[in-house]
Amino acid sequence: MKSISFFSLLAITVLLVSCNSNTDSAAETETETKVELTNKEKAVALIESLENGAKEPIAYINPDKYTQHNLAVADGLAGFGEVVKNAPEGGFKAKVVRAFEDGEYVFLHTKYDFFGPKAGFDLFRFEEGRIVEHWDNLAEIAAPNPSGRTQLDGETAVTDVDKTEANKTIVKNFVDDVLVNGKGDKLVDYINPEKYLQHNSGIADGLDGLGAALKYFADNGLVLQYDTVHKVLGEGNFVLTVSEGKFGKGDHVAYYDLFRLEDGKIVEHWDIIQNIPAESEWKNTNGKF
Repeated sequence: MKSISFFSLLAITVLLVSCNSNTDSAAETETETKVELTNKEKAVALIESLENGAKEPIAYINPDKYTQHNLAVADGLAGFGEVVKNAPEGGFKAKVVRAFEDGEYVFLHTKYDFFGPKAGFDLFRFEEGRIVEHWDNLAEIAAPNPSGRTQLDGETAVTDVDKTEANKTIVKNFVDDVLVNGKGDKLVDYINPEKYLQHNSGIADGLDGLGAALKYFADNGLVLQYDTVHKVLGEGNFVLTVSEGKFGKGDHVAYYDLFRLEDGKIVEHWDIIQNIPAESEWKNTNGKF
């Protein structure tokens, strides 16, 4: 499946009127002030411009230093332009459900519709207020999972910003211990067993649901293997990990996992798993990660 996604920003201009007066006359002058958006706001505006048609957000991409990691899209603004030119009939649909910022990075969780409905994660890196790099992972929208949850519903509010680094450490250790090194006995060290909500389309809530999924994979000779964790990013109670591994019958994949934490434990999980095509099929040479 070829996946596509984009980026953006928006500049807001506000007119302020300042009044100067003296004993003989009064004059008004208008001062045009540009209100700078946060990087998070720029990224959201860029993605949603795919649907609303706003032209301004393209200006937040650095045309001289834009590196594309979507392997189905050519590098630079030329690749971006080719995607827009080949928009499906009826245009794109894009609504950001969750948005987070961590230093120079912004990551979004988005509901798309282009060539069919999709759930996606987009990751942007900024330099001096402009986008210079982009990664993403997309998957077709699936039916609700056995617990009735979808790939995009659930909590959205960012809290506990002061715990960002602590939560990133908890999630990094969870992925290293349990997903990379297979230490299943440590699950309860990281996951709240009484309140674990699952948004993977094939897995039910709770540790029982996770255990049943792992047993199914083992019984059917399927693979769920995390080899390398490339990024751990977070804001408050949400943490995203970007990992590389194998899935199913051994396909080379990218794992994007979003976790929500409460009181030092994981209580909610969303993910997107996407196959990485053979290098001969890549439209850029930047790699998936």
